[in-house]
Amino acid sequence: MKHAWSRLAVCSAVLLTFTGGSVAYGQEFPSHPIRIVDGFPPGGGTDTLSRTVSQYLTESWRQQVIVDNRPGASSNLGATIASKANPDGYTMFMGLIGVLAPSMTLYPKLEYNLLKDLTPITKVASGIYVMLTSVTLPVKSVQELISYGKQNQGALKYSSAGVASPAHLAGELFNLRAGLRMLHVPYKGGAAAVGAIASGEVQVAFASVPASLPLIGSGKAKALAVTPKRTTALPGVPTIAESGLPGFELTLTYGLLAPAGTPRPVIAKLNAEIGRILMLPAVEQRLSRFGMQPDPTTPEQFGKLIKDEVELWAGVIREAKIHVE
Repeated sequence: MKHAWSRLAVCSAVLLTFTGGSVAYGQEFPSHPIRIVDGFPPGGGTDTLSRTVSQYLTESWRQQVIVDNRPGASSNLGATIASKANPDGYTMFMGLIGVLAPSMTLYPKLEYNLLKDLTPITKVASGIYVMLTSVTLPVKSVQELISYGKQNQGALKYSSAGVASPAHLAGELFNLRAGLRMLHVPYKGGAAAVGAIASGEVQVAFASVPASLPLIGSGKAKALAVTPKRTTALPGVPTIAESGLPGFELTLTYGLLAPAGTPRPVIAKLNAEIGRILMLPAVEQRLSRFGMQPDPTTPEQFGKLIKDEVELWAGVIREAKIHVE
């Protein structure tokens, strides 16, 4: 009987380790600094979000949260680093899903799998695409652009920051949905791509709100439409779906992920606190200046969104025959 009781005590201790212990871990987290890996250089959208989240997490948890910019390979370098980190909640990755999701199809030999090696924490924010056109292009709506393009197949050119960049994929999705053959012209960087509209080198571009406003305000480009929804930054500009292409929606989606295997109580704690931070009026006001809207979700909702984007861009890449060297 004594030996049987000893075995029962050992089993109970083990059970506590795997149940109560995980809860305790979540309650004690964090006990030392946290790192947010960002796959892009300082100054961009992911950096703005990373530093906003890090500032408020540091204040609320009294633990330093640092931003570690690791640019390279369309942010896949940073994603790889984060995916191989210790899955304890002390490493997060700020991802731009419009870059990460297509990478699964474009780069079959990546060192990580977005759907298996990283686990969703929360969607952080949504951004608006602006469809810019040259001021010399004789169209005033998406429907007129489509009609013009069909009457002048191959004459329209659109710019992007490079092959397989979000703006390139946005243009190809528009081509497929509208039945057009706009010519893709890649540039070295987003600034050059948007600047090509002002110089008249191209007639169409998909750009972020911050990149678009200076050109629109100076009269060097027209905001033809936005997607997926209207923005107070450009009042009166309709969505692409409203103005000629029903069902067309495209969103700049940003979110936080952790290495696969991170304890669920820790994921839940990160999700709850980051969600609280994103709903603060000061944070919403700060992000609105960059054309972004806080948009926290559950981990499950964010995971489904990522899977949907992987499927969407896999189809576009195959149909448009996009390849990277």
